[in-house]
Amino acid sequence: MERIHQQHYFLDSVQSNRISTMSSSLMQGPEFQHILRILNTNVEGKRNVVFALTKINGLGRRFTDLICKKAEIDVNKRAGELTADEIEKVVAVIQNPRQFKIPLWFLNRQKDYKTGKYSQIFAQSIAAKLRDDIERMKKIRAHRGLRHWWGIRVRGQHTCSTGRRKH
Repeated sequence: MERIHQQHYFLDSVQSNRISTMSSSLMQGPEFQHILRILNTNVEGKRNVVFALTKINGLGRRFTDLICKKAEIDVNKRAGELTADEIEKVVAVIQNPRQFKIPLWFLNRQKDYKTGKYSQIFAQSIAAKLRDDIERMKKIRAHRGLRHWWGIRVRGQHTCSTGRRKH
């Protein structure tokens, strides 16, 4: 009888150890942040840094991977484990990619029609730039602008049988 009780006690202690080690692998202590605020965007702390940064509009996986390499951050690290200095480095690389020798072809706003500069646009500035571009196309009565104006497909899709409902 006593032997059975000892076996149950042993199994209970093993299971409790297993549960505690599993939960501690995700949370690395009191400085772990579950939600980060980077460039006016909520970033999940539990996700890998490269994938967590893709929640910021305008940043894809390849660009965030390059950001982490330029900021000298381990790409296998969780986003919640980043220190304040590392977050500042990431923001600096995102805001000034040319200072960190990121090539021109990697940027998402090439040869802006007003300034002629190459830049990386992100967060809320993407919507503003897109709206400005569409308004400019409508103003100069370009084909794409007219199709936006009429509310029909712009990128060459068929319109005979689909796309009959406007938004």
